[in-house]
Amino acid sequence: QLQFVESGGGMVQPGGSLRLSCAASGFTLDYYAIGWFRQAPGSEREGVSCISSGTGSTNYADSVKGRFTISRDNAKNTVYLQMNSLKPEDTAVYYCAVVRGAPRCPFRGGRWDNRREDLYDFWGQGTQVTVSS
Repeated sequence: QLQFVESGGGMVQPGGSLRLSCAASGFTLDYYAIGWFRQAPGSEREGVSCISSGTGSTNYADSVKGRFTISRDNAKNTVYLQMNSLKPEDTAVYYCAVVRGAPRCPFRGGRWDNRREDLYDFWGQGTQVTVSS
């Protein structure tokens, strides 16, 4: 069975940090780009970050740039999202997914298109991140 399992979420105070993990089973991550998305209550799901295979080039939504870092460990078949300087507006369920049949993150207009969740497959069940004092 092909699936992702996200973990590492929790509750943290503003300014705190969390590290999310996205472990794949049933397939090898090596050849695929992987994205992290989030969905807050009452909001649409938005792309947070994406990492390509091969060079491992990274991409971020403007809202998290400079605070979040995506990385991958192909030997562990896992992708990570290090989240620092967390804000209440980061509160959401975080999901990971694989770019369908592609080694690179989808681009439009010279930058990562974080709106194209339709290009991703094998969504995990998500992990809740709550930032609150």
